[in-house]
Amino acid sequence: MSPATGKRAAEPYVTISIRVQPRASRNAVVGWTGDTLNIRLTAPPVEGAANAACLEFLADLLDLPQSQLAILKGARSRTKVVQITGLSKEEVHARLSHKRA
Repeated sequence: MSPATGKRAAEPYVTISIRVQPRASRNAVVGWTGDTLNIRLTAPPVEGAANAACLEFLADLLDLPQSQLAILKGARSRTKVVQITGLSKEEVHARLSHKRA
């Protein structure tokens, strides 16, 4: 909390585009296509299972609590926009780039 304003300082956050391939044989990072991260998930795209698996997988890869990730767009699409709180864009790219399958 800032003593001058009495407000909390905003945590850094970044949004990334993710392309999900559901029903894969295993969870894996495929790599980057431009600014879009491609991942494979074992979960089916039914009743939010793939969305939950996506956030859980990303939280594990980034070593963050799941509460710091949120799907902003694409909850019913393979292409999603995810907000990650607490890391900079460089930190996110560094942590995800070396996690390839």
